[in-house]
Amino acid sequence: MPTDPTIQSKVDYEAGQVMLFNKPYGWTSFDLVRKVRGLIRIRKIGHAGTLDPLATGLMILCTGKFTKRINEFMGQEKEYVAEMTLGAVTPTYDLESEPEQFKPCDAITSEDIEQVLERYRGPILQIPPAHSAIKVGGKRVYELARAGKEVKLEPRPVTIYSLECILQDEHRLTLRVVCSTGTYIRSLVNDIGQSLGCGAYLSGLIRTRIGDQKLTTAWEIDAFERSIKG
Repeated sequence: MPTDPTIQSKVDYEAGQVMLFNKPYGWTSFDLVRKVRGLIRIRKIGHAGTLDPLATGLMILCTGKFTKRINEFMGQEKEYVAEMTLGAVTPTYDLESEPEQFKPCDAITSEDIEQVLERYRGPILQIPPAHSAIKVGGKRVYELARAGKEVKLEPRPVTIYSLECILQDEHRLTLRVVCSTGTYIRSLVNDIGQSLGCGAYLSGLIRTRIGDQKLTTAWEIDAFERSIKG
């Protein structure tokens, strides 16, 4: 569990702390950093790995001298629980845009799913989403996509260490994914959907682990705020 809340106001954040938080749904990663910065009143603070607004789960925040460890955490493997909805796609590969290109998926079996998942285990080449924060020519790709400009993104090597379907419920699958840094779960889900022949989009995402750091030991932001304000 997080540090005893009765002593949070006495923690020396300037000296450096590694802090674990469960990012709330709908918040950007910067929203969380800004909120914590305001509570602990320190300028030098950063996070080790972005989560999209529609995702929740583990974010590591580093303060003071420990901001030097951000790259260390960013390079570690990540674990996610991802919900994917079959039978349609979205331009953003998730629910930030509306589903389209609906196709039937009732005939897909658990055997079909396992055969497709096997193709994505191990080292793979992955094309990042067109709606992502990657920069091309000094501009964010999502900015170009929103302006209607087509951008060609090159495949990038990533590694899927573990990929398993832990729940199949009608048109939804829940996957447990352990992957290398740089992996886009949205792209993975989209690619799996294409391989199944029916399309799919990411309808829920929780990051449960970064390296040895686990979501089960993270602060909820409301509880952290109470611990600071007493």
